[in-house]
Amino acid sequence: MIIDAHQHFWRIARGDYGWMTDEVAVLRRDLLPADLEPLAHAAGVTGTVLVQAAPTVDETLFLLDLVDRSPLVRGVVGWIDLTGDVGAQLSRITHPALRGIRPMLQDIDDTDWILQDGVIDGLRQVADAGLRLDALITPRHLPVIDRLARLLPELPIVIDHCAKPVFDEADPGPEWRHGMTALAAHAQIHCKLSGLATEYGPGWSVDTLRPVFDHVLAAFGPARLIWGSDWPVLELAGSYPDWLTVAQDLTAPLPEGDRALIFGRTALRFYGLD
Repeated sequence: MIIDAHQHFWRIARGDYGWMTDEVAVLRRDLLPADLEPLAHAAGVTGTVLVQAAPTVDETLFLLDLVDRSPLVRGVVGWIDLTGDVGAQLSRITHPALRGIRPMLQDIDDTDWILQDGVIDGLRQVADAGLRLDALITPRHLPVIDRLARLLPELPIVIDHCAKPVFDEADPGPEWRHGMTALAAHAQIHCKLSGLATEYGPGWSVDTLRPVFDHVLAAFGPARLIWGSDWPVLELAGSYPDWLTVAQDLTAPLPEGDRALIFGRTALRFYGLD
């Protein structure tokens, strides 16, 4: 059993994908369950977690509607305005498949935005609703998420894409290493093994990505490490089967039970999937 814990769908005419500039023109087309299902089935993927790609409640409602049409999708991570009426927004997106919320922190100039009192109150309501936080961050946010975890120990957090390390001569650097080690000290924080092909760019491989993998494995362990494809953003740098193969090669030295955690069991537990 393989769970892809991070993938996206979108319909371009909906009009709220502000990040889809000409730089990612190859992605600017409708990508829906029928596009992913053949790739997932061929790879042995039996379920996915569908993650928001636009900062609107309307997009979350669109994703939740897709769940009812695709048996592949097991859970949804949506979006709400954490500075607004969180309770009212959560009422709008009530659905059995909703598993978490993802503010697009990487696109917010204020690195400390998530530490505002109003946002903290909103996240407390998210935790009270039994939901999780997907942290879409870059290395500048690592100390911020460390502080957030101290403020809200009841909030389950998963770090998307290993916090998007900046590769310098194939090494993510000491600042990233220290920050990720600090986050791993919080039992509530997990890490997604996803997005690394795109972050590295041309030449990504088992060897070039091993420094990141080895560090997050040592820091979080297989019980808090979750594989995801980041499809279709992945297509900017490679293919679904190639990324899965590299991830499986990275984990090949591990015992079978540890690999089962990374490729499915940890995602099932963290997101509370059926």
